[in-house]
Amino acid sequence: MIHLDDASMWNYNITYVDVFVKGPKLSGARKLLAKARIPFEVIIDDVQKAIDNENPPKEAVDLWENRDGHHMTWTAYHRLADIHEWMDYLAKSYPDVCSTQIIGKSFQGRNLKVLRISNGNPSNSAVWIDGGIHAREWISPATVTYIVNNLAEGWDDQPEYIRNIDWYVLPVQNPDGYEYTHQGDRLWRKNRRGSLYGPCAGVDLNRNYGYKWGGQGSSKQPCSEIYAGSGPFSEPETKAVSNFMQNSAANWKGFLTFHSYGQYILYPWGYDRLVPPDHQDLKAVGDEAAKKMLQTGGASYTVGPSGNTLYPAAGGADDWARGELKIKYSYTVELRDSGRNGFVLPASQIQPTGDEAFIFVDAVARAISKLK
Repeated sequence: MIHLDDASMWNYNITYVDVFVKGPKLSGARKLLAKARIPFEVIIDDVQKAIDNENPPKEAVDLWENRDGHHMTWTAYHRLADIHEWMDYLAKSYPDVCSTQIIGKSFQGRNLKVLRISNGNPSNSAVWIDGGIHAREWISPATVTYIVNNLAEGWDDQPEYIRNIDWYVLPVQNPDGYEYTHQGDRLWRKNRRGSLYGPCAGVDLNRNYGYKWGGQGSSKQPCSEIYAGSGPFSEPETKAVSNFMQNSAANWKGFLTFHSYGQYILYPWGYDRLVPPDHQDLKAVGDEAAKKMLQTGGASYTVGPSGNTLYPAAGGADDWARGELKIKYSYTVELRDSGRNGFVLPASQIQPTGDEAFIFVDAVARAISKLK
């Protein structure tokens, strides 16, 4: 017998399902699938071993750290303190273009720190970028910080269409969950709100945004991995983003939220199998980026509307950005890989994943520059 506590779904679309099964239950799972004549493949034989090998040895990381006045390397996955320290370093090193702001606190009181990169032009459009909304998706904050590093360190060499955008970046939207994956359960997904209904903690922050909250692809059961919370914006992490963006004077034209895994460039709608009237514009930008990724030796990304390409999921951040804030270029990007490593992507994949993501960011910036 396979119980819910013994297995969890990692990823799925209309053609496959990735399921994590605890080691002692693997034999039973094999027999169950074989009996049901369901074809399957074991893609990660030992998840704990993959976790142990995810980061390079500490000795190697120590050699790379502190070379530039901060600990960030993009050859390893870093803790929240390193990320926030590095953001402060950028603000100090490039005060003419970089600044930081605390937009709120997490459930456990950690800072939600945003970096703004701007040339100060009052006519600029604005783009929001976030990562780490799901705690176990370590490649997301790593990729978002990689993008930011490219922007900030090479600002003077960036094309005009990038420099004429105000970039607002929240690398880790779920800091409590992210830290918990480093200290406790590596595969934790939700935030760390304590439950009023028993032992199950956490809310799926990407089901907690207010647009079409509580619809299909979300759950009202606190023990569910896709628990949407007690109400829209019930969580301080999502409420902080909502308050900041709605009260900002920024001219929002782009909203990019980075996740893993699967290699998808997704656009609304996620709450249902529908598309907005300008979906061809959104697809064109995604297709352009995906084509260039392949041409430069990157991975293959699938482009399409979330609800049709993956599955309906109400209460998502990009749906809210498009539905409530009317931000035209709103996307969710599911980063590497396609399933061979799943959430436990080796740190050696950070830089190539970051290069692919920057190609997409560049494509969005060029599209925004053409808006009237």
